[in-house]
Amino acid sequence: MRRIYDSGALHRDDDEPGAPTERGARPQAARSIDGGVWSDRLVPTWLRYRAVSVDIEVPQTEYPAGTEVPFVVTMRNALPVPITLPTDSPRPWTWYVDGVAEASHVDSVPGDDGSLRFDRGERKQFRRRWDRMFRVSDDEWEPAPAGEYTIGAGLSVADAAERGLYSETTVSISDQ
Repeated sequence: MRRIYDSGALHRDDDEPGAPTERGARPQAARSIDGGVWSDRLVPTWLRYRAVSVDIEVPQTEYPAGTEVPFVVTMRNALPVPITLPTDSPRPWTWYVDGVAEASHVDSVPGDDGSLRFDRGERKQFRRRWDRMFRVSDDEWEPAPAGEYTIGAGLSVADAAERGLYSETTVSISDQ
C-alpha cells in the first residue's frame, strides 16, 4: 500500500494525457459545441415544423363597443433540442382578423427570408391588441362594425394551417 502513495499515482498532473480530472469538470470540447447548429443539421425540417405548436387566447369572447381586444399568441417547441424554423419573410409570424393580416388591407413590403429560433422546450409568448379598426390605406382606418370576428396567428411559412402552425379564435363585438 505504501508503494501506491509513494509513487504519486493518485496525484497526477492535469496536463498529462489520460490523467483523471476533477469530478464535475466538463471537457473543453463540450463547451464549444453549438447545440443549435448540430440539431439543425440532424433534425429534418419537416420534424422541426411538426415539433412547434401555435396557440392564440383571448381573455373573454365578448367585447363592448370602443374596447380593444387583447390576445396572447403562444408558440412552443416540444423537442428536447434547440431548433430553427425557416420562414418566408423577415417577420417570422403575423396575426390576422378575418384573414386580413394585422387588420390592414395595405400590403407589407416583401423582404428577405428569415427564421425563428427556439431553445429546447422553449415557450414564446407575444401579447398584442386589436383596436377594432381595419386599415384601408396608408393613413386611413375604418372601425369594425358589431359582429363576430376571427382572430388568428401563424408562422410565416407556406401552408401554415396544414402544418399546425396557425391557430384562431372567435370574438363577438357588441354595438353597446
